[in-house]
Amino acid sequence: MLGEKCYARLEDIPEKIDIVDIFRRSELVPEIVDAAIRIGARAVWMQEGVVNETSAEKARRAGLTVIMDLCMVPEHQKRQR
Repeated sequence: MLGEKCYARLEDIPEKIDIVDIFRRSELVPEIVDAAIRIGARAVWMQEGVVNETSAEKARRAGLTVIMDLCMVPEHQKRQR
């Protein structure tokens, strides 16, 4: 896509993944969180409007940092000031 390599599954990515940024509907979050846990990601970030409390708790129990219902860009910009 746009000249970048794409992968069908998180497990197919050959590099270590720090943050899994989720831009999917809330009901699709559980399978993504499960994959993030399997690959040893350090965090999951659910974008604005994406909320799944059950999956968030599961990710926390697995040791991942969880951000939910926030857009990464404005949050990053706030911390750069």
